[in-house]
Amino acid sequence: MPFHPESLVRELDEIAQRLRLDALEMIHRRKAGHPGGSLSASEIITALIFHQLRIDPERPEWEERDRFILSKGHACSLLYAALARRGFFPREDLKSWGHLGSRLQGHPDRLKTPGIDMTTGMEGHGVAVGAGLCLAARLKGLNYHVYVLVGDGECQCGVLWEGALIASKYRLSELTVIVDYNHVQMSGPVHEVLPLDPLIEKWKAFNFATIEINGNDMRQVLDALDLAVEIRNKPTAIIAHTTKGEGVSFMENTHEWHGRPPDDEEFRRAAEELRRRIKRYEEGYVH
Repeated sequence: MPFHPESLVRELDEIAQRLRLDALEMIHRRKAGHPGGSLSASEIITALIFHQLRIDPERPEWEERDRFILSKGHACSLLYAALARRGFFPREDLKSWGHLGSRLQGHPDRLKTPGIDMTTGMEGHGVAVGAGLCLAARLKGLNYHVYVLVGDGECQCGVLWEGALIASKYRLSELTVIVDYNHVQMSGPVHEVLPLDPLIEKWKAFNFATIEINGNDMRQVLDALDLAVEIRNKPTAIIAHTTKGEGVSFMENTHEWHGRPPDDEEFRRAAEELRRRIKRYEEGYVH
């Protein structure tokens, strides 16, 4: 497994904090969006877009590119912010998010937005489509990996497990499913709404290799993604424990911020916290 130098980890960590601020600014500007699950997934999406994925902003339709499916499409503000910083479209476009005619819709649309590999919004379908993309690669003789980011509440959807059955049947080692396990969904704590545990054992029962990590620890995310690529003859599930609303103290671990945009004063407080985080990286220390 490749060694990740501290300089790379710190660089990606700083990007993750900047993306949190970008996403929150977008949600505040639009007066709509999903801050909690966007903030929780920042390290995961940063590691994928800025390091792991074999992609080319100049060739978004490149046939040999790795594919990424944001199955929890409500977190698209963070993905749009990442794609813009990666160069798929101008950052100025972020201001048009959700507007009529914008290339950035309220949920990802692969026909409108460069860098989007699957139109999402209705949850639970990403794993099945990811499996289909892996099978297509085999039929076409292409060599790419498919990553699917799902929410923990999404793991309550039956269609997700149908997709897992297909991935298991065909031993799709080209498929990595990442569960953003922030333990909170729209209407409350996951363990109260519809418990998932034992979640790891469920993925193992579907014949997935399983890796459990802290999904807000960049080094653990990078190591898990590398390990997943090395696994043969079965798909991989990375169970990434994260914090809902990570980075903004008053948004953390509560369902109230699943889908509510901050008002002006709340945004000011949140942005101040995130800018303090970013400043620590700029000054060369994080603790």
